[in-house]
Formats: sequence, C-alpha cells, structure tokens
Amino acid sequence: MDHGSHDKHAGHHTEDFLKKFWVVLVLTVPIILYSDLPEALVGWSAPTFAGSPYLQLVLGSIVFFYGGLVFLRGALSELKARLPGMMTLIALAISAAYFYSVGSVLFGSGMTLFWELSTLIAVMLIGHYVEMRAVQGAKGALRELAKLLPDTAEVVREGKTVVVSLSDVRQGDIALVRPGAKVPADGIIVEGESELDEALITGESRPVQKKTGDEVVAGAINGDGSLTIRIEKIGESTFLAGVMRLVAEAESSKSRLQLLSDRAAFYLTLLAVGAGAITFVVWVMVGESFGFSVERLVAVLVIACPHALGLAIPLVASISTTMAAKNGFFVKRRLALEAARNVTTVLFDKTGTLTAGKFSVTHSNSDEALALAAAVEAHSEHPIGKAVIAEAQKRSLVVPEAVNFKRIPGAGAQADVGGRQIFVGHRGGADIVVEVNGEVLGTIAVADTPRPEAKEAVEALRDMGLHIAMITGDSEVVAREVASELGIEEFFARVRPEDKVNKVKLLQSKGEMVAMVGDGVNDAPALTQADLGIAVGAGTNVAIESAGIILVRNDPRDIPKIIRLSRLTYSKMIQNLFWASGYNVVALPIAAGALAAWGVVLQPAVAAVFMSLSTVIVAVNAALLRRKSL
Repeated sequence: MDHGSHDKHAGHHTEDFLKKFWVVLVLTVPIILYSDLPEALVGWSAPTFAGSPYLQLVLGSIVFFYGGLVFLRGALSELKARLPGMMTLIALAISAAYFYSVGSVLFGSGMTLFWELSTLIAVMLIGHYVEMRAVQGAKGALRELAKLLPDTAEVVREGKTVVVSLSDVRQGDIALVRPGAKVPADGIIVEGESELDEALITGESRPVQKKTGDEVVAGAINGDGSLTIRIEKIGESTFLAGVMRLVAEAESSKSRLQLLSDRAAFYLTLLAVGAGAITFVVWVMVGESFGFSVERLVAVLVIACPHALGLAIPLVASISTTMAAKNGFFVKRRLALEAARNVTTVLFDKTGTLTAGKFSVTHSNSDEALALAAAVEAHSEHPIGKAVIAEAQKRSLVVPEAVNFKRIPGAGAQADVGGRQIFVGHRGGADIVVEVNGEVLGTIAVADTPRPEAKEAVEALRDMGLHIAMITGDSEVVAREVASELGIEEFFARVRPEDKVNKVKLLQSKGEMVAMVGDGVNDAPALTQADLGIAVGAGTNVAIESAGIILVRNDPRDIPKIIRLSRLTYSKMIQNLFWASGYNVVALPIAAGALAAWGVVLQPAVAAVFMSLSTVIVAVNAALLRRKSL
C-alpha cells in the first residue's frame, strides 16, 4: 500500500480467524474453570487431579502459540516495516500476559493471567474476523465493473464454433461477434463490417463504423452487422485488466483524512507503549503487586489498540468505492472524491457528454427529398437514418418502397425508388444530401440533440448550489441553442482542444473550484488542470491518466451523484474519527487505573471487549452509508 502504510491483514485469510476463534473459545472454558475466577464469583472450585496445577499452563500455551501467532507475525511485519501499529500492541499485550503467567507457574508466585490471555485472544480473533468480512464485503467495485463485459465468447476451435468463458479466450483466437453482442476482447476485424457503440470505452456519442482491418476494443457493443475478429490482447493487456489495475489503484489510494488517521494510529501506538510502561512502573512504585501492575500494562496496551481508528476511514472508503461503481462512476483516486464536495463550478464538454448521438432533423428544404431519404433509410439501422424516418413520420409524409438497398461505407446509402436511383449521404458538407439519379434534390440538416438526462443533471447540480458552464468547439449558434435548451448559464464556443485548459484557468482565477467533465482524449490538459477531472468512458488511456473519477455509463446524471457521495463519505469519515479517537481518549486513563481508588478496575479481557465494541460501532456506522441514496 502507498504513502508508507502497512496492510495489517496481508496474507491473512478471513476464515482462518473464525476457525482459530472456535478452537481458542473451546480451550478458554477449562482455563476459566481452573482459574481463581469461579471461586471468587460463586465460591466454586474445579475438581483437582494429578497435573491440574499445570492445566492452565498447557492450554494457555496452546492458545498463545496457536491463536496468538497471527498477531505475533503481524507485529514482526509491522516492526520490519518500521510502522508499529495495532498488531504490535496486541502482540505486546498477549506476550506480557503469557510470559508473566508462565513465570508465575514455574516459580510459584501463584497469580496468573491465563484466563485474561485466552479471553483476550478470543475477542481479538473474532474482532478481526468481523472486520475482514466487513472490508471484504465493501470491496465490490471490480465485480460491478466486470458486469459490463460479456461472460462468454464465441470462438472457432478446430473448425467449429464453440462458446467459451471469457477467461478461456486465447490470443490468436477467431471470435464471432453477432449483432447486438459485446466484443469479448481486444482484437482486429478479419471479416465483416458494422457500427460499434464505443461509448463505454471512448465516450464517443456516435456509433463508429468498423471494417476489416480495424481494431475493436473489449466491451464495445456491436450494431446490426456480424463481425469476425482475431483476438490480439489477453491477460494484462486487455480492457478488463486495465479495470483491475484501476480498482487496485483506487483501493490503495488514500484521502487526506485516511492519511491523517494512519498518522494518528502510528502516534497512538507509540503513546500506548509509553503509557503502558509508565503505568506499570507507577503501580509497582506505589506498592501494588507485580501481577496487578502487569494487568494494568496489558489493559493499557489493549485499550489503546488503534483498531477502530485504523478501520474508521478505509472501510468508509471501500464502501464508497462500491457505491460509486453501482451508481455508474469509478473513483480512481480518493483525493478526487474528497475534492468533489468543495466543487463550485461544473464545466461540461458538450459533445459526447451533454449530447449522446440521438439525432433529429433540424431543417429540410424539400418534403419530397425527406420522403425519398426515409425510403432509403428504412433499410438502415443508422441513428441518423432513424432521425430522418422519425421526421418523415412526424410530417405525415408518404414514404415509398425502396429496393436494391446498398450501404456505401463512409459516404451513405443508396437504393432504387420507383425506378430512380436515390443516394442519401454526405458529399463533403455538414448536411445530408439527397440525390436522384446523380442530381441533388434537396438537403437535410440533422443535429446531435441534448440527452434528456442532461437537463436533469444540470437541474440537479443547480439545486445543489453549483454553477454550470459548457465548453465546445461548435459554433456560437449551436452552443447557444444547446445551452438554452439545458438551462446552462455560461458557455464557451469555438474553443480548440488545446485552449480548453485556459478556460478552466479562467474560471479558477475567479475563485471557482472547477470540476471538468470531458471525454479524456482532447480534454486531457483541462481534466488535469481542473480541481476535479471527470472522464467519460472507462477505457481511454488518456482518461485513465488525467482524471480522478471516470464515468462508466456516460450519463451526466452521475455527476450530482459524485458530489453527493463525496459529501456523505466525508461526513461518515469525520463521524468515525470522532468515535474512534474519542474512545481512546476516555478509555486509556481508565485502563491505566485512574479510577482504581473508587474500585473501578478494567480487566484486560474487558478492555478487549470495549476495544472491539468501538470497532463494531465504527464498522456499523460505515455500513449505514450503503443505505444512503445518491
């Protein structure tokens, strides 16, 4: 893990803690029965037998080395990393209790701490089991993102088409991608042509025309054509592997509050060791027994374990990462999520973010041309063609039948209508041209219309008190129309990609905290310059490098969710820091024996229960974050 932190559970298996807990619990029963506790509480003593004075020693040793070994190894790992923490404190506590008790048995002083030792280890084991289960359940981001890829792929093996799991796809395989299916892995088209929806990968709003020789990326959704592709990248080179690396980076990255809690936990460890030593010395000097003084030492070490403090921030962060994935965005750097709560201005790149490839006809100079174009496009699944048909239906035009339909890649389509050859497509201009037997009959203008959800996103952000701005390379007229329709107050038009960063700086110079939302390709400098960079499309390399948060679903309504999650996450982290640190401040003096004069003495096992209780409170409080709606 980064920032010099140490993973206290590295190499541990969750179920191991539970198994060790049950074994220790079973051994604890006879240890307690043959201790002084039953006689002191109910006046009953366990029956003696040959060797019974050594029963506690034998069973206590098994508990110490079997149940406590995980903590001893953890302490050794922390000390090697020069980052003493929770494992170090637990190891010191159980070692002090065990070796004092062994000495008492061997040298006949009488008083032992075996029952305290065994109950302490039992509580610690079950506490760690609960913690690891909670954290394990929180880390679901990878599973959520993996759902975006197909589970299986159709590949050709030994001349036959077979369905295999995604993990069984090999480099060099020939795979079939049927209409509407997802591309299973990165590859090159060897046969067929189609339009692919790559919004997930690139944020590109329009379907992209692909033909033989073109590259395809895992996760892209095929259009109405069938494709045969040769798999070029597997393993670490694939899109899924890239997502896994993002998950790993997000899990290891930390917010400022987590860095603060890590530092606090480190100093708390040093404080606990010092306080424990002082407690022991003071009680010995005032004339208390050696056993009582060791008890106080063990209680201080246990009560000061920064267990809750160490869990307070990471658990909230893990849960927020999973919530982000479920809500359509991915947190790459937690510092970015933390910054989101302070954003005052959201700057949207227009194309591919506020507009999404759902075209509509804005102008047609001939109803006849529109009707003929609709006749040709009736044989096509192209989104622009659908817009033409929708407009013809809206005008109640009679659309004739077309035959001999033919797609002309990169240009348009043609067909025969009533004995005339009709061409619909582009001839170098922005508008669609309709030609009859080679002669231009009319033109049709189409526009990439704003998404309905874009208006919802803008309204939601405005309701949160944020200023909304838009930036685009389109003309002033187009920019003004889109901004007016969406209710955006400020816009920048005719902005070249390299100048977008200057607009971000302009807003920042006015004291604004800017969140920039872009496609991650030509917006990279602006995404980096912004206080919060939000990239559209999880597959672009530039987006991954330049943005702190990535929109997986390319839905602008996820932007308000980012702000809300940031505010909720920060609030939960502050609450958990209060519970964790406040507990230590109150409990440490009691463990040291500050209230002993009034008969209040905290036994090590009870200290362990209180320490675990504080951890449970922190874990439950963090888990409540899941119930919040974004």
